[in-house]
Amino acid sequence: MTTELDFNSFNLDNKTLKSLYLGMLKPRMIEEKMLILLRQGKISKWFSGIGQEAVSVGVTSSLLKEEYILPMHRNLGVFTTREIPLYRLFSQWQGKMNGFTKGRDRSFHFGTQEFNIVGMISHLGPQLGVADGIALANKLKNNKHICAVFTGEGGTSEGDFHEALNVASVWDLPVLFCVENNGYGLSTPTNEQYKCKHIADKGLGYGMESHIIDGNNILEVYTMVSQIAKDIRKNPRPVLLEFKTFRMRGHEEASGTKYVPNELMESWSKKDPIQNYEHFLLAKNIITQDFIKEATQKIKSEIEEHLQKAFNEKSISAQVSTELNDVYRHYQQKIIHPSEQKSNIRLIDAISKGLKESMEQHDDLVIMGQDIAEYGGVFKITEGFSDSFGKERVRNTPICESSIIAAAYGVSVNGMKAVVEMQFADFVSSGFNPIVNLLAKSHYRWNQNADVVIRMPCGAGVGAGPFHSQTNEAWFTKTPGLKIIYPAFPEDAKGLLCAAINDPNPVLFFEHKALYRSVYQEVSEDYYTIELGKASLLQEGDDISIISYGAGIHWALETLQSNPNINADLIDLRTLQPLDVTTIYNSVRKTGKAIFLQEDTQFGGIASDVSALITENCFEFLDAPVIRVASIETPIPFQGSLEEQYLAKNRFEAELKSLLDY
Repeated sequence: MTTELDFNSFNLDNKTLKSLYLGMLKPRMIEEKMLILLRQGKISKWFSGIGQEAVSVGVTSSLLKEEYILPMHRNLGVFTTREIPLYRLFSQWQGKMNGFTKGRDRSFHFGTQEFNIVGMISHLGPQLGVADGIALANKLKNNKHICAVFTGEGGTSEGDFHEALNVASVWDLPVLFCVENNGYGLSTPTNEQYKCKHIADKGLGYGMESHIIDGNNILEVYTMVSQIAKDIRKNPRPVLLEFKTFRMRGHEEASGTKYVPNELMESWSKKDPIQNYEHFLLAKNIITQDFIKEATQKIKSEIEEHLQKAFNEKSISAQVSTELNDVYRHYQQKIIHPSEQKSNIRLIDAISKGLKESMEQHDDLVIMGQDIAEYGGVFKITEGFSDSFGKERVRNTPICESSIIAAAYGVSVNGMKAVVEMQFADFVSSGFNPIVNLLAKSHYRWNQNADVVIRMPCGAGVGAGPFHSQTNEAWFTKTPGLKIIYPAFPEDAKGLLCAAINDPNPVLFFEHKALYRSVYQEVSEDYYTIELGKASLLQEGDDISIISYGAGIHWALETLQSNPNINADLIDLRTLQPLDVTTIYNSVRKTGKAIFLQEDTQFGGIASDVSALITENCFEFLDAPVIRVASIETPIPFQGSLEEQYLAKNRFEAELKSLLDY
């Protein structure tokens, strides 16, 4: 009996040899059953890993159960090796409650803290950055743990792959980057994906150790990964592993395999990881045909028993309240009131103090951003922080917004807190995907909070032009799961920032650059918090309701000071998501008129939604249309007169008076 693979050079005991065999046999048998159920219409979709079991099982067997692993959608062997009860997997694939996502996501798009698995999202690349964050937390905790993250050869073409490898290398993070190279990204062959001979060669560009492993040889996978993992625990560093393997089914079952040449399919079928290993074990008298028969029957019975349990489980009953309640992690805010000992400081100072006091409150809080350590950030908000807290907790990052935001999520997954500074809010577009697809959806998808605050220096009025002046909060208020804060005053900025860092949900904290050094206020010198989701009624009057936030509040105050005869309610929203509709409605029902002032352009902005809410909920109280005053529909220009023309500030007074005269 011969095999296509060489298993003879590995010195492992019989117990381990048998365990690895059974470890591969179980996912193969589950997959074969799933393919039958797919044809019967009992599951909706399947991404096959047949032919690649040795990678999933070998890598997972090499890790400690306490170490995180981030698999892909065809790494069933990761889940079975971690001994997840099969009925829970079957319930997941049928969209039932015993699964891991309450029917909200399918297949392997889930994670579980119970088994230290972090599931993928379809965008593939960001999970590599998540692994960086998990590894960073491991390093800061000094727990000697590593983590392993999977991707395919196609995923190595994504920018997130290169960002994650670079960050891991610069920070010496204990990560195994596991690339399953099966020759095709869906149907696109590797020669159309990259030019180098081996994916492992890409490690050279990042000063990273790399290895090529026969991904069909379970003993080579297990032995090499075990040795590398053991060494990384002692000497933390990232390692790139390229597993040469092949999937014998299509990208998913509907795809088929017609794009694969027959001779290639035939050659890889001879290298089947289970058949070859089974032949080796039989030849060495380590297992017998009776052992195989008994093991097969035992797994088959387990599959049938757990499938029946999943089939018998009731379908999920859709409840709107249940869905809405799971968008955010439930959190009872603890309000710490400000002391009477105050100093007159600028908005920028208040933010800096709030951030510093939060670092003192939370030993597990990490700040990440470009130039934030010795340099103190481009606005000097973190100046001196690295001296106070060390560069481990105040971390300069490479210029790679996507990977750093994903890493912040990984830090949270591993039980710590993260604050990320965008150098300018405009640059967040380079990190948009992990915000809206990782942070925002995480708790809703698999009950994992994202304890991340992203600081967003924003706004016009400083002659910075189209790439450094946007107030782009409306990009994110549309996305359920995010909280959006936008203070206008120093006292609010400090208290809201401290509250945001305490909140276990993802928060985008907008800071207007033009207000940084121009607005002063008496601010408590002690640590305090302000309730998120609560607007501030700055002035009261019966004539009209003025609603705004950020710089718009100061424009409105200037207008009211110039027109003392106007008696207005002036509402500073402070938090844009969740929105304090109660304060808005109470005011409009009293005054009968409402005007919304925002710095953002009008179409699709916050003003549009608030106007609609007022019309829908306060229509019978209105004496005039709700008016929106916003900047003109262009990018933000640099030149002074053009920027002044762009902004809503100079049009507000005329619109306000016109509405009062309606």
